[in-house]
Amino acid sequence: MMAQLPKAVDPAIVPKRTLANGAQIPVMGLGTFGSDHVSGEQIAAAVLDAARIGYRQFDCAAVYGNEAFIGEALQSIWNGLAPREDFWITSKLWNDKHAAKDVASSCKQSLRDLRIEYLDLYLVHWPFPNFHPPGCDVDSRSPDARGYIHAEFMETWGAMEQLVEQGLVRHIGTSNMTIPKLELLLQDAQVRPACNEMELHPHFQQPEFLSYLLGNQIQPIGFCPLGSPGRPERDRTPSDTSPLDDPVVRAIADEHEVHAAEVCLKWAVQRGEVVIPFSVNPHNYAANLRAVVEDPLTPEDMKKIAAADRRCRLIKGQVFLWKENQSWHDLWDENGVITPA
Repeated sequence: MMAQLPKAVDPAIVPKRTLANGAQIPVMGLGTFGSDHVSGEQIAAAVLDAARIGYRQFDCAAVYGNEAFIGEALQSIWNGLAPREDFWITSKLWNDKHAAKDVASSCKQSLRDLRIEYLDLYLVHWPFPNFHPPGCDVDSRSPDARGYIHAEFMETWGAMEQLVEQGLVRHIGTSNMTIPKLELLLQDAQVRPACNEMELHPHFQQPEFLSYLLGNQIQPIGFCPLGSPGRPERDRTPSDTSPLDDPVVRAIADEHEVHAAEVCLKWAVQRGEVVIPFSVNPHNYAANLRAVVEDPLTPEDMKKIAAADRRCRLIKGQVFLWKENQSWHDLWDENGVITPA
């Protein structure tokens, strides 16, 4: 007998962000990156139950290794719960498929695995062709790793643009980018990125980058909106902090009589983000969805959280480095200049 799910949220009342072309994306999606510690079957079950609870956005990626499982869940959804056109499905091009000749085949494989005819959004997962095997440690490096080379990235982007022309994807976008890299892309792209996926939470707010994206009509999608307490061991360092344990966030949560996670999500959505927290716990992902339709934070709450920024990046990306004795800071163009390849 199927366990009883938490009370559903009417998808019609979940806010949406309007993209530059008028398309609308729900502000809350379910992330599906848990493949290092959660099985594909568990994630597929979460997708199906999340749809029953009211989710209409799912954020996927080829490298997560679970799209075929998710595809089975999506078929169950289309076959009785709601039609395909009510949903926003995202996937991502992995780093070993940046060659222009590989982009279309990679996208088509995700479409086959997800059992859909088009993606609402297809992202370049990282701006580097450097990749790593699943479950690797922090010292893993691609043998042919290199830094950002704009001419190469534009070849990848040109192939992404063709996916839009062919009707395989409706929007294309970027992930883990920086302002200097996006400046070059916007200068040369025929199809502008609709969204940029990036780490965003109260301890890593990136206000300048957020403002840049909104000013250029690129929708910011925040991953790790709760500080990713379940992130892989390779992404943990002694200096990491947790927004869920922040005294300001916890005090606001006590005032609103909610969990600190709900405060993080309310804050993110109210500042203009789309958020994609991961969970396979029905109680948690139901509470996450309710957070964005109930009891908004006050302007004073928002100011307090804005002052709690610790500039603490949690997903540092060490596995994407390309030189010996290199710092992860080189990935993020922190001085406003792209690190030479």
